[in-house]
Amino acid sequence: MTFEELNLEKEILDGLYAMNFEEATPIQELSIPHILEGKDIIGYAQTGTGKTAAYVLPIINQLAKGNYPQDAINAVIMAPTRELAQQIDQQIEGFTYYVPVSTVAVYGGTDGITFARQERGLQMGADIVVATPGRLISHLNMESVDLSRVSFFVLDEADRMLDMGFYDDIMQIYRKLPPTCQIIMFSATMPPKIRTMAQTILKHPEEIKVAIARPPETIIQSAYICHEAQKLPILKHLFEESRPQRVIIFSSSKMKVKELDAALKRYGFNVQAMHSDLEQPVRDQVMKDFKNRHIDILVATDVVARGIDITDINLIVNFDIPNDPEDYVHRIGRTARGTHGEGLAITFVDIREQFKFREIEKFLDKTIYKIPVDPSLGEAPAYEPDKYRSLRGRGGAHAGSSGRKARGGTARPSSGKGRPGRRGKAR
Repeated sequence: MTFEELNLEKEILDGLYAMNFEEATPIQELSIPHILEGKDIIGYAQTGTGKTAAYVLPIINQLAKGNYPQDAINAVIMAPTRELAQQIDQQIEGFTYYVPVSTVAVYGGTDGITFARQERGLQMGADIVVATPGRLISHLNMESVDLSRVSFFVLDEADRMLDMGFYDDIMQIYRKLPPTCQIIMFSATMPPKIRTMAQTILKHPEEIKVAIARPPETIIQSAYICHEAQKLPILKHLFEESRPQRVIIFSSSKMKVKELDAALKRYGFNVQAMHSDLEQPVRDQVMKDFKNRHIDILVATDVVARGIDITDINLIVNFDIPNDPEDYVHRIGRTARGTHGEGLAITFVDIREQFKFREIEKFLDKTIYKIPVDPSLGEAPAYEPDKYRSLRGRGGAHAGSSGRKARGGTARPSSGKGRPGRRGKAR
Protein backbone atom coordinates (compact mmCIF):
# COMPACT_ATOMS: atom_id res chain seq x y z
CA MET A 1 0.00 0.00 0.00
CA THR A 2 1.26 3.49 -0.83
CA PHE A 3 1.08 6.38 1.63
CA GLU A 4 -1.34 8.17 -0.72
CA GLU A 5 -3.90 5.48 0.13
CA LEU A 6 -3.68 6.23 3.87
CA ASN A 7 -5.50 9.60 3.80
CA LEU A 8 -2.49 11.64 4.90
CA GLU A 9 -2.31 15.39 4.31
CA LYS A 10 -0.52 16.60 1.16
CA GLU A 11 2.26 18.26 3.18
CA ILE A 12 2.98 14.96 4.95
CA LEU A 13 3.13 13.14 1.62
CA ASP A 14 5.47 15.81 0.22
CA GLY A 15 7.87 15.19 3.10
CA LEU A 16 7.74 11.43 2.60
CA TYR A 17 8.38 11.68 -1.12
CA ALA A 18 11.29 14.06 -0.51
CA MET A 19 12.78 11.29 1.65
CA ASN A 20 12.09 8.68 -1.07
CA PHE A 21 9.44 6.90 1.02
CA GLU A 22 6.53 5.60 -1.03
CA GLU A 23 5.36 2.20 0.20
CA ALA A 24 3.99 1.65 3.72
CA THR A 25 5.21 -1.28 5.80
CA PRO A 26 2.61 -3.70 7.25
CA ILE A 27 2.64 -2.10 10.70
CA GLN A 28 2.13 1.34 9.13
CA GLU A 29 -0.66 0.11 6.90
CA LEU A 30 -2.48 -1.42 9.88
CA SER A 31 -1.83 1.30 12.47
CA ILE A 32 -2.18 4.63 10.68
CA PRO A 33 -5.91 4.39 9.85
CA HIS A 34 -6.83 3.50 13.47
CA ILE A 35 -4.73 6.34 14.88
CA LEU A 36 -6.27 8.80 12.42
CA GLU A 37 -9.70 7.65 13.67
CA GLY A 38 -8.69 8.55 17.23
CA LYS A 39 -8.60 4.99 18.57
CA ASP A 40 -6.25 3.68 21.25
CA ILE A 41 -4.05 0.91 19.89
CA ILE A 42 -1.68 -1.72 21.17
CA GLY A 43 0.77 -2.94 18.58
CA TYR A 44 3.22 -5.80 18.57
CA ALA A 45 6.16 -4.85 16.39
CA GLN A 46 9.91 -5.17 16.44
CA THR A 47 12.45 -2.47 15.75
CA GLY A 48 13.03 -2.29 12.01
CA THR A 49 9.38 -2.81 11.03
CA GLY A 50 8.70 0.90 10.60
CA LYS A 51 6.71 1.38 13.80
CA THR A 52 8.11 4.87 14.51
CA ALA A 53 6.51 6.18 11.33
CA ALA A 54 3.40 4.13 12.13
CA TYR A 55 2.57 6.42 15.05
CA VAL A 56 4.51 9.59 14.19
CA LEU A 57 2.94 10.15 10.76
CA PRO A 58 -0.73 10.13 11.88
CA ILE A 59 0.07 12.31 14.91
CA ILE A 60 1.88 14.87 12.73
CA ASN A 61 -0.97 14.64 10.25
CA GLN A 62 -3.54 15.58 12.88
CA LEU A 63 -1.40 18.34 14.40
CA ALA A 64 -0.80 19.83 10.95
CA LYS A 65 -4.53 20.48 10.58
CA GLY A 66 -4.16 23.21 13.20
CA ASN A 67 -6.98 22.21 15.55
CA TYR A 68 -4.71 21.94 18.60
CA PRO A 69 -3.56 24.63 21.07
CA GLN A 70 -0.32 26.41 20.17
CA ASP A 71 0.70 27.03 23.78
CA ALA A 72 0.38 23.43 25.00
CA ILE A 73 2.16 20.12 24.70
CA ASN A 74 0.01 18.15 22.29
CA ALA A 75 1.84 14.81 22.09
CA VAL A 76 4.23 12.91 24.35
CA ILE A 77 6.30 10.02 23.04
CA MET A 78 8.05 7.90 25.67
CA ALA A 79 11.20 5.93 24.80
CA PRO A 80 13.33 3.71 27.05
CA THR A 81 16.75 5.16 26.17
CA ARG A 82 18.37 8.43 25.21
CA GLU A 83 19.59 6.92 21.95
CA LEU A 84 16.11 5.89 20.88
CA ALA A 85 14.66 9.26 21.94
CA GLN A 86 17.26 11.00 19.77
CA GLN A 87 16.53 8.68 16.86
CA ILE A 88 12.77 9.34 17.08
CA ASP A 89 13.39 13.09 17.31
CA GLN A 90 15.55 12.97 14.17
CA GLN A 91 12.88 11.08 12.25
CA ILE A 92 10.24 13.60 13.30
CA GLU A 93 12.44 16.42 11.99
CA GLY A 94 12.44 14.77 8.57
CA PHE A 95 8.71 14.03 8.53
CA THR A 96 7.81 17.61 9.59
CA TYR A 97 9.92 19.38 6.96
CA TYR A 98 6.83 20.80 5.22
CA VAL A 99 4.55 21.22 8.23
CA PRO A 100 4.71 23.71 11.15
CA VAL A 101 4.98 21.13 13.93
CA SER A 102 7.52 21.72 16.71
CA THR A 103 9.32 19.08 18.74
CA VAL A 104 11.66 18.85 21.71
CA ALA A 105 13.65 15.84 22.94
CA VAL A 106 13.95 15.45 26.71
CA TYR A 107 16.47 12.97 28.09
CA GLY A 108 19.13 12.68 30.75
CA GLY A 109 22.92 12.72 30.61
CA THR A 110 23.08 16.35 29.48
CA ASP A 111 24.63 19.54 30.86
CA GLY A 112 22.84 22.45 32.53
CA ILE A 113 22.51 24.40 29.28
CA THR A 114 20.74 21.52 27.54
CA PHE A 115 18.50 20.95 30.55
CA ALA A 116 17.48 24.63 30.52
CA ARG A 117 16.75 24.43 26.77
CA GLN A 118 14.57 21.37 27.35
CA GLU A 119 12.78 23.20 30.14
CA ARG A 120 12.06 26.23 27.92
CA GLY A 121 10.73 23.96 25.17
CA LEU A 122 8.38 22.27 27.62
CA GLN A 123 7.13 25.53 29.10
CA MET A 124 6.51 27.10 25.69
CA GLY A 125 4.41 24.14 24.61
CA ALA A 126 6.19 22.10 21.96
CA ASP A 127 3.74 20.18 19.78
CA ILE A 128 5.60 16.89 20.33
CA VAL A 129 7.79 15.95 23.29
CA VAL A 130 10.02 12.87 22.92
CA ALA A 131 11.22 11.86 26.36
CA THR A 132 12.74 9.19 28.53
CA PRO A 133 10.65 8.49 31.66
CA GLY A 134 13.22 9.55 34.24
CA ARG A 135 13.95 12.95 32.75
CA LEU A 136 10.28 13.77 32.16
CA ILE A 137 9.58 12.88 35.80
CA SER A 138 12.34 15.33 36.82
CA HIS A 139 10.61 18.13 34.91
CA LEU A 140 7.24 17.15 36.40
CA ASN A 141 8.70 17.30 39.89
CA MET A 142 10.04 20.78 39.13
CA GLU A 143 6.58 21.78 37.83
CA SER A 144 8.13 22.91 34.54
CA VAL A 145 5.80 20.83 32.37
CA ASP A 146 2.01 20.74 32.03
CA LEU A 147 0.50 17.56 30.56
CA SER A 148 -3.12 18.48 31.16
CA ARG A 149 -3.84 19.20 27.47
CA VAL A 150 -1.91 16.35 25.84
CA SER A 151 -3.90 14.73 23.02
CA PHE A 152 -1.55 11.85 22.12
CA PHE A 153 0.50 9.66 24.46
CA VAL A 154 2.82 7.03 22.95
CA LEU A 155 4.74 4.27 24.73
CA ASP A 156 7.40 2.99 22.33
CA GLU A 157 9.18 -0.26 23.24
CA ALA A 158 7.01 -0.57 26.32
CA ASP A 159 8.49 -3.96 27.22
CA ARG A 160 11.97 -2.44 27.44
CA MET A 161 10.75 0.38 29.65
CA LEU A 162 9.22 -2.10 32.09
CA ASP A 163 12.36 -4.24 31.98
CA MET A 164 14.31 -1.13 32.99
CA GLY A 165 12.03 -0.53 35.97
CA PHE A 166 10.05 2.44 34.63
CA TYR A 167 6.56 1.15 35.47
CA ASP A 168 5.97 3.57 38.36
CA ASP A 169 7.34 6.51 36.35
CA ILE A 170 5.07 5.70 33.41
CA MET A 171 2.02 5.45 35.64
CA GLN A 172 2.91 8.73 37.34
CA ILE A 173 3.10 10.42 33.93
CA TYR A 174 -0.12 8.73 32.80
CA ARG A 175 -2.01 10.14 35.79
CA LYS A 176 -1.11 13.66 34.63
CA LEU A 177 -2.83 13.16 31.28
CA PRO A 178 -6.42 14.20 30.52
CA PRO A 179 -8.96 11.35 30.26
CA THR A 180 -9.55 12.21 26.58
CA CYS A 181 -5.92 11.54 25.62
CA GLN A 182 -5.44 8.99 22.84
CA ILE A 183 -2.95 6.32 23.94
CA ILE A 184 -0.75 4.30 21.62
CA MET A 185 1.43 1.45 22.85
CA PHE A 186 4.02 -0.54 20.93
CA SER A 187 5.96 -3.50 22.28
CA ALA A 188 8.19 -6.11 20.64
CA THR A 189 7.02 -8.75 23.12
CA MET A 190 3.84 -9.06 25.15
CA PRO A 191 4.57 -10.53 28.60
CA PRO A 192 1.84 -10.48 31.29
CA LYS A 193 3.05 -7.20 32.81
CA ILE A 194 2.58 -5.43 29.46
CA ARG A 195 -0.92 -6.83 29.07
CA THR A 196 -1.74 -5.68 32.60
CA MET A 197 -0.54 -2.16 31.83
CA ALA A 198 -2.49 -2.13 28.55
CA GLN A 199 -5.69 -3.13 30.35
CA THR A 200 -5.09 -0.34 32.86
CA ILE A 201 -4.41 2.61 30.57
CA LEU A 202 -5.95 1.81 27.16
CA LYS A 203 -9.59 2.48 26.24
CA HIS A 204 -11.14 -0.23 24.02
CA PRO A 205 -7.91 -0.55 22.03
CA GLU A 206 -7.44 -1.94 18.57
CA GLU A 207 -4.89 -4.76 18.73
CA ILE A 208 -2.40 -4.83 15.89
CA LYS A 209 0.08 -7.62 15.47
CA VAL A 210 2.71 -8.01 12.80
CA ALA A 211 4.12 -11.53 12.72
CA ILE A 212 7.55 -11.81 14.28
CA ALA A 213 9.93 -11.68 11.37
CA ARG A 214 12.33 -14.53 10.94
CA PRO A 215 15.93 -13.62 10.13
CA PRO A 216 16.67 -13.45 6.39
CA GLU A 217 18.16 -16.62 4.98
CA THR A 218 21.07 -14.49 3.79
CA ILE A 219 22.23 -14.21 7.41
CA ILE A 220 24.65 -17.07 8.03
CA GLN A 221 23.86 -18.25 11.56
CA SER A 222 26.29 -20.36 13.55
CA ALA A 223 27.18 -21.13 17.15
CA TYR A 224 29.97 -22.37 19.37
CA ILE A 225 28.92 -24.81 22.10
CA CYS A 226 31.55 -24.04 24.72
CA HIS A 227 32.32 -23.33 28.33
CA GLU A 228 32.06 -19.76 29.59
CA ALA A 229 35.84 -19.52 29.95
CA GLN A 230 36.32 -20.51 26.30
CA LYS A 231 34.27 -17.64 24.88
CA LEU A 232 36.91 -14.92 24.97
CA PRO A 233 39.74 -17.13 23.55
CA ILE A 234 37.46 -18.18 20.68
CA LEU A 235 36.55 -14.56 19.99
CA LYS A 236 40.20 -13.47 20.14
CA HIS A 237 41.26 -16.06 17.60
CA LEU A 238 38.38 -15.25 15.25
CA PHE A 239 39.49 -11.63 15.18
CA GLU A 240 43.15 -12.55 14.76
CA GLU A 241 42.35 -14.75 11.77
CA SER A 242 40.07 -12.22 10.08
CA ARG A 243 40.32 -8.53 10.95
CA PRO A 244 37.03 -7.40 12.54
CA GLN A 245 35.20 -4.57 10.79
CA ARG A 246 31.65 -3.33 11.39
CA VAL A 247 31.11 -5.75 14.29
CA ILE A 248 28.62 -5.50 17.16
CA ILE A 249 29.06 -7.78 20.17
CA PHE A 250 26.07 -8.17 22.49
CA SER A 251 26.59 -9.07 26.12
CA SER A 252 24.15 -9.61 28.96
CA SER A 253 25.12 -6.83 31.37
CA LYS A 254 27.01 -3.58 31.46
CA MET A 255 29.59 -5.18 33.77
CA LYS A 256 30.33 -7.87 31.19
CA VAL A 257 30.40 -5.22 28.47
CA LYS A 258 33.07 -3.33 30.41
CA GLU A 259 35.11 -6.48 31.01
CA LEU A 260 34.91 -7.56 27.38
CA ASP A 261 35.83 -4.09 26.16
CA ALA A 262 38.89 -4.02 28.43
CA ALA A 263 39.98 -7.52 27.37
CA LEU A 264 39.71 -6.78 23.64
CA LYS A 265 41.61 -3.51 24.11
CA ARG A 266 44.42 -5.45 25.81
CA TYR A 267 44.57 -7.68 22.75
CA GLY A 268 45.02 -4.60 20.57
CA PHE A 269 41.61 -4.52 18.86
CA ASN A 270 39.91 -1.26 17.90
CA VAL A 271 36.89 -1.52 20.21
CA GLN A 272 34.61 0.72 22.25
CA ALA A 273 31.85 -0.07 24.73
CA MET A 274 28.31 1.32 24.94
CA HIS A 275 26.66 1.08 28.35
CA SER A 276 24.49 3.19 30.62
CA ASP A 277 27.35 4.36 32.89
CA LEU A 278 28.84 6.47 30.09
CA GLU A 279 28.00 10.16 30.00
CA GLN A 280 25.78 11.14 27.09
CA PRO A 281 28.47 13.13 25.19
CA VAL A 282 30.74 10.08 25.37
CA ARG A 283 28.00 7.78 24.09
CA ASP A 284 27.25 10.18 21.25
CA GLN A 285 30.92 10.28 20.26
CA VAL A 286 31.21 6.47 20.36
CA MET A 287 28.22 6.12 18.02
CA LYS A 288 29.59 8.81 15.72
CA ASP A 289 32.99 7.10 15.57
CA PHE A 290 31.42 3.70 14.91
CA LYS A 291 29.21 5.06 12.12
CA ASN A 292 32.23 6.81 10.58
CA ARG A 293 34.30 3.59 10.73
CA HIS A 294 36.80 4.94 13.25
CA ILE A 295 35.86 2.00 15.50
CA ASP A 296 35.83 -1.61 14.28
CA ILE A 297 34.00 -3.30 17.17
CA LEU A 298 31.13 -2.05 19.32
CA VAL A 299 30.32 -3.95 22.54
CA ALA A 300 26.87 -3.21 23.94
CA THR A 301 23.94 -4.42 26.00
CA ASP A 302 20.51 -4.93 24.43
CA VAL A 303 19.05 -1.88 26.17
CA VAL A 304 21.67 0.59 24.97
CA ALA A 305 21.81 -0.97 21.52
CA ARG A 306 18.12 -0.18 20.88
CA GLY A 307 19.19 3.20 19.53
CA ILE A 308 21.75 1.84 17.08
CA ASP A 309 20.56 2.51 13.52
CA ILE A 310 23.36 1.44 11.19
CA THR A 311 22.79 -0.47 7.96
CA ASP A 312 26.20 -1.94 7.07
CA ILE A 313 27.02 -4.28 9.97
CA ASN A 314 29.09 -7.29 8.83
CA LEU A 315 29.02 -9.45 11.95
CA ILE A 316 26.87 -9.85 15.06
CA VAL A 317 28.33 -11.79 17.98
CA ASN A 318 26.06 -12.95 20.79
CA PHE A 319 28.63 -13.28 23.56
CA ASP A 320 25.70 -14.26 25.78
CA ILE A 321 22.33 -15.75 24.88
CA PRO A 322 19.52 -13.15 24.83
CA ASN A 323 16.53 -13.51 27.13
CA ASP A 324 14.05 -14.64 24.51
CA PRO A 325 13.94 -15.68 20.84
CA GLU A 326 12.54 -12.33 19.72
CA ASP A 327 15.61 -10.61 21.15
CA TYR A 328 17.80 -13.03 19.21
CA VAL A 329 16.00 -12.11 15.99
CA HIS A 330 16.27 -8.43 16.86
CA ARG A 331 20.00 -8.71 17.53
CA ILE A 332 21.09 -10.62 14.45
CA GLY A 333 18.71 -8.64 12.26
CA ARG A 334 21.05 -5.68 12.64
CA THR A 335 23.23 -7.31 10.04
CA ALA A 336 21.99 -8.13 6.51
CA ARG A 337 20.40 -4.67 6.23
CA GLY A 338 22.47 -3.68 3.22
CA THR A 339 21.48 -3.82 -0.43
CA HIS A 340 22.45 -7.48 -0.80
CA GLY A 341 21.18 -8.48 2.63
CA GLU A 342 24.31 -10.40 3.55
CA GLY A 343 25.50 -10.93 7.09
CA LEU A 344 26.98 -13.27 9.67
CA ALA A 345 25.83 -14.04 13.22
CA ILE A 346 27.79 -16.11 15.72
CA THR A 347 26.44 -17.12 19.13
CA PHE A 348 28.45 -18.46 22.07
CA VAL A 349 26.50 -21.01 24.11
CA ASP A 350 27.78 -22.25 27.44
CA ILE A 351 26.17 -25.16 29.28
CA ARG A 352 23.75 -23.02 31.32
CA GLU A 353 22.55 -21.38 28.09
CA GLN A 354 21.96 -24.55 26.06
CA PHE A 355 18.29 -24.89 26.93
CA LYS A 356 17.58 -21.27 25.95
CA PHE A 357 19.46 -21.76 22.70
CA ARG A 358 17.36 -24.78 21.82
CA GLU A 359 14.27 -22.64 22.42
CA ILE A 360 15.66 -20.20 19.88
CA GLU A 361 16.15 -23.03 17.37
CA LYS A 362 12.57 -24.17 17.95
CA PHE A 363 11.31 -20.64 17.43
CA LEU A 364 13.23 -20.35 14.16
CA ASP A 365 12.24 -23.89 13.17
CA LYS A 366 15.78 -24.62 12.13
CA THR A 367 18.97 -26.17 13.44
CA ILE A 368 21.78 -23.64 13.70
CA TYR A 369 25.17 -24.95 12.62
CA LYS A 370 27.53 -25.66 15.54
CA ILE A 371 31.15 -24.78 14.75
CA PRO A 372 33.52 -27.31 16.38
CA VAL A 373 35.71 -25.83 19.08
CA ASP A 374 39.38 -26.42 18.34
CA PRO A 375 40.92 -29.01 20.71
CA SER A 376 43.65 -26.53 21.66
CA LEU A 377 40.99 -24.62 23.56
CA GLY A 378 40.30 -27.57 25.79
CA GLU A 379 37.42 -30.00 25.73
CA ALA A 380 34.10 -28.42 24.82
CA PRO A 381 30.77 -29.69 26.19
CA ALA A 382 28.36 -31.67 24.07
CA TYR A 383 25.13 -30.02 22.99
CA GLU A 384 22.69 -31.65 25.43
CA PRO A 385 20.04 -29.03 26.30
CA ASP A 386 17.87 -31.40 28.36
CA LYS A 387 20.83 -32.46 30.48
CA TYR A 388 21.64 -28.84 31.39
CA ARG A 389 18.05 -27.61 31.62
CA SER A 390 18.27 -27.17 35.39
CA LEU A 391 21.26 -24.82 34.98
CA ARG A 392 19.48 -22.23 32.82
CA GLY A 393 19.87 -18.71 34.13
CA ARG A 394 22.46 -19.70 36.74
CA GLY A 395 25.97 -18.41 36.97
CA GLY A 396 28.79 -19.81 39.01
CA ALA A 397 32.04 -21.64 38.37
CA HIS A 398 30.34 -24.84 37.32
CA ALA A 399 29.16 -23.32 34.07
CA GLY A 400 32.64 -22.71 32.78
CA SER A 401 34.96 -24.78 34.92
CA SER A 402 36.10 -27.14 32.20
CA GLY A 403 37.41 -24.35 30.00
CA ARG A 404 39.96 -22.77 32.38
CA LYS A 405 42.96 -23.68 30.21
CA ALA A 406 41.46 -22.28 27.03
CA ARG A 407 43.74 -20.36 24.71
CA GLY A 408 44.09 -19.96 20.99
CA GLY A 409 41.77 -21.65 18.48
CA THR A 410 41.44 -22.17 14.77
CA ALA A 411 37.83 -21.69 13.69
CA ARG A 412 37.37 -18.99 11.09
CA PRO A 413 34.05 -17.86 9.62
CA SER A 414 33.66 -16.10 6.31
CA SER A 415 32.30 -12.61 6.88
CA GLY A 416 29.46 -11.06 4.93
CA LYS A 417 30.12 -7.65 3.43
CA GLY A 418 27.91 -4.71 4.31
CA ARG A 419 26.27 -2.59 1.63
CA PRO A 420 24.59 0.82 1.76
CA GLY A 421 21.01 0.70 2.99
CA ARG A 422 18.12 0.66 0.53
CA ARG A 423 15.47 3.36 0.76
CA GLY A 424 11.82 3.01 -0.03
CA LYS A 425 9.97 2.33 3.23
CA ALA A 426 9.57 4.69 6.14
CA ARG A 427 11.38 3.23 9.13
